Amino acid sequence: MWIDGAWDQASGRTLPLISPRDGSVIANVTSADAADVDRAVQSARRTFERGSWSLLEPRQRGEVLLRWADLLDEHRDELALLLALEMGKPVTVAWNVELRTTINTIRWYGELVDKLYDESPRGRNGALALVTREPLGVVGAITPWNFPMTLAMFKIPAALAAGNSVVVKPATQTPLSLLRAAELSALAGLPAGVLQVVTGSGSVVGSALALHDDVATLTFTGSTEVGKKLLTYAGESNAKPVSLELGGKSPNIVFPDAPDLDKAAATAAWAISFNSGQMCTAGSRLVVHEEIRDDFVARVVKHLEAHVIGDPLDPATTMGPLAYAVHRDDVVDEIRKGIADGATLVMGSDEKRDDGLYVSPAVFTDVDPDSRLAQHEIFGPVLSVLTFSTEEEAIAIANNSDYGLGSAIWTADLSRAHRLSREIDAGLVWVNCYEEGDSSVPFGGHKLSGHGADRSVHGLEKYTSLKTTWINIEGAS
Repeated sequence: MWIDGAWDQASGRTLPLISPRDGSVIANVTSADAADVDRAVQSARRTFERGSWSLLEPRQRGEVLLRWADLLDEHRDELALLLALEMGKPVTVAWNVELRTTINTIRWYGELVDKLYDESPRGRNGALALVTREPLGVVGAITPWNFPMTLAMFKIPAALAAGNSVVVKPATQTPLSLLRAAELSALAGLPAGVLQVVTGSGSVVGSALALHDDVATLTFTGSTEVGKKLLTYAGESNAKPVSLELGGKSPNIVFPDAPDLDKAAATAAWAISFNSGQMCTAGSRLVVHEEIRDDFVARVVKHLEAHVIGDPLDPATTMGPLAYAVHRDDVVDEIRKGIADGATLVMGSDEKRDDGLYVSPAVFTDVDPDSRLAQHEIFGPVLSVLTFSTEEEAIAIANNSDYGLGSAIWTADLSRAHRLSREIDAGLVWVNCYEEGDSSVPFGGHKLSGHGADRSVHGLEKYTSLKTTWINIEGAS
């Protein structure tokens, strides 16, 4: 673990870290218990109260974040290798996409931190009112395995920019890249105790973090089931606020007047196959107009067939394995259930491949909008095709989900794009594109996809508390 700016083996208990690349054990990682979590939280709290970070001038905090981003960039090859080994992400994708986003996010908050303003409402002759945002203290962050660096850095630099200390629990399957990033943060000048990384199982470490009374707020990205438990744990402890980014079943709506149907098809294929479909925003429901369904699905299949599935360390690979064996089995089982429910499998197979944890893209047509295929988050490269004839039907299908994270509309009609983007119940709507954005805009969902935004200025809000100071100046000498 990374505690107080140094390596910490805790009790010496370990968990084997198995690479999805070939099934080999690549490390034995410390398995913390509740006492270790308490040590990390208490260290973070002491550091916060000493003010070695929380009382620094914002510009100084920003300079440390910028140096950290520079160090991550210098070690980009090493970090990309760690991501490929621990998660199975193609090393080229880790280098070009995940680490680019990670580094840019840290830089964005490093540049923002001294450009924020508090408030002083006008028009009060006899008083001065100040509205300030103050850091909360210890932030608990629980991060997922599908984007070990990116999704952690949607949270950590914002919490640090606000002046908090942070205790992170990375996913059991993928702690290596984040541990190395924490070590580099110390070289960047982050004081000891400001960033702690506690490794181990979610049932032990994650629960202890959520139940700890000295954790001021909790931020989580992961499954809906775990997110609900964390809300309960918060209520059982100090009623800490919990921000959640959970699952998704994103609709990707394609109209016949899409500006470029082949681009739309290529993007639809990318949206379900990128990261081997292991994305909360994956475009897993392709909602296509009935007039173009057959042609459009054929285009999507053609693009999916062009993928190179293989060793994540091979630069030619575009799709790596799924992250771990149980998850691979679950995805294959969902394909079998889809066939049993009567949907038509036009691409893919319900048989396990012989080469490890790899799953070829699967495409289903004739999918019932209320079926498990269309409702359940599979978190793999499994695409459900649904058809519509009118705008109203497209919106009804899109909103027929307990989730509300990502969505997309492909059309050349600007009025339609505006109308539908307002009617779709989701936190993210992309028009004639998919998964676009940068650090200037918030990332978050509606309904069971969670609440509370990551990224942008709004991403700072959950890591601060508002304070009103009312100064009576009337008659003062």
